[in-house]
Amino acid sequence: MPRCRPVLCRRVLCLVALLLGLGVNGRDQPVNEGSAGSRNDDAQPQPPTTSYSVAGPNALARSLLVERQERLQKNCDTLPRQRDQLVTSKIFHHLIVDELHKLLYCYVPKVACTNWKRVLMIASGKWQGKDPMEIPANQAHSPGIFRRLSKYTMEEIEEKLLTYNRLIVVRHPFERLLSAYRNKFEAKYNSSMYFQSRFGKRIVKKFRSNATREALERGDDVTFSEFVDFVTTEDAENGTLNEHWRPITELCHPCLVNYDLISKYESLVEDATEVLERMGAPWVRFPSGPQSSEPTSKRLGSYYSTLTFKQLQKLAKLYQLDFKVFDYSLEEVLGFSLA
Repeated sequence: MPRCRPVLCRRVLCLVALLLGLGVNGRDQPVNEGSAGSRNDDAQPQPPTTSYSVAGPNALARSLLVERQERLQKNCDTLPRQRDQLVTSKIFHHLIVDELHKLLYCYVPKVACTNWKRVLMIASGKWQGKDPMEIPANQAHSPGIFRRLSKYTMEEIEEKLLTYNRLIVVRHPFERLLSAYRNKFEAKYNSSMYFQSRFGKRIVKKFRSNATREALERGDDVTFSEFVDFVTTEDAENGTLNEHWRPITELCHPCLVNYDLISKYESLVEDATEVLERMGAPWVRFPSGPQSSEPTSKRLGSYYSTLTFKQLQKLAKLYQLDFKVFDYSLEEVLGFSLA
């Protein structure tokens, strides 16, 4: 198996190169007015616009993207280097490829990945219509919609890592974890029923004393504390590696890929506007998100206050690289440090 080649190593990109040499321009294009609401494999995507202006109305988001890339490089430089690490195509499984716009996107569950896939479907002509929310969520995640970077040869992977823009969207580790719990174990969606059956019954059996027969059979009343015990238990069978709560650094390998477009969930729409402009697809509008339910960010205190100090320490250890690399802190959620 090939070892990491120089092109895969972290590269220091100067600010001028980032602003002037990456991506393409934001001249507005008319929206494709094809019949909305249907998958169309033969849909013709609009070609990317041909120039990208560094001056524009989205200056704040643009400057934040530059700052985040610089911070990522600095944070990665503080970590021990694995000089003999073997790099295979498998580790790029979570990166999807948009060849039309020369974009690599590492999708992270519970960090707006459904909407980003919807947007990329429209931008690349995989869906005829202009409203991303018309695309069913299960269709956005359908196998074969996008080609994964892991399906290319190592030579092709290296070339794309060097020449394509590289996008990742990140979120506070504790907020992302709680979002996964609320969506998969509290909610009553079809996908929730799958998680409750596959993981919930196992969690109740292992972490609840004197569980009732109904709880053991249904697995639909897992508490947040039980879920945290499950996630932080060092047991290969406990599903810790499930992508919905696996650390982002293990899914997307930020110190290897060296992302130049680092969006944060807190500024999701503003960042997406800038990214789409840089891609050359400013005519696509990123969804603003539903306003009907209370956001997870408003519920952090009520859930994390149910955990013990030991549980919090285990979570901090599990997500320590996510905290370090993407500049998040425990104080943002807990109001205090565990040091």
